[in-house]
Amino acid sequence: MSFDLVIFDCDGVLVDSEVISCRCLIETLQGYGIETTPEEVFDTFLGRTTRSIAEHYRDAGQAVPDDFPLELRTRIRQAFAAELQPIDDIESVLSRLAAAYCVASSSDLDRVDFSLAQTGLSNRFSGRIFTAQLVANGKPAPDLFLYAAAQMGAAPARTLVIEDSISGVQAAKAAGMTVWGFVGGSHYLSRDGRALLTEAGADRVFERMADFRHSSDGQLNGRA
Repeated sequence: MSFDLVIFDCDGVLVDSEVISCRCLIETLQGYGIETTPEEVFDTFLGRTTRSIAEHYRDAGQAVPDDFPLELRTRIRQAFAAELQPIDDIESVLSRLAAAYCVASSSDLDRVDFSLAQTGLSNRFSGRIFTAQLVANGKPAPDLFLYAAAQMGAAPARTLVIEDSISGVQAAKAAGMTVWGFVGGSHYLSRDGRALLTEAGADRVFERMADFRHSSDGQLNGRA
């Protein structure tokens, strides 16, 4: 099997953002009198949209105000401006990648644009950014990955997805794509991400972007 397209998730794959985002979410929810933990946030919300977080708490009978998305987005942007870093070696991976590639994220376009600009990756993805705002259903539904592949002119069966979340792995498999789980983000330092993503259906799991070339040699279309 060779691949014509590689779809990267953003948070936890291109940028090491999940621990920062988790902290910001916990702080925002505390302002509404809702207590949660990093473990619960990662288990329940990793790879999900802000809308799905609000729906989760409203369905549980806990009040989340209408301005929750704006408040969370503002808090995250401030934290990202001070702390956000790219995933180690991602620039090298992208510079060597011969196959077409893009990003497909559950985050909104404003956050993805800001994250990529903050970490010096914007020029790598110009015109190839797809977010859950563009489809009816976010991950774990396959809609976003199918949309991205269609826009990039690639068949799902010849598309490789790089994901760090259970919902993202499930979405890629539902789309009929190959998916490799990535567990190199700081949110997996104390969690067995390999077991989680393998159980979710990942075809491979790797923990360093430096290993990406070794994993993909001979499979990415056009690679020398």
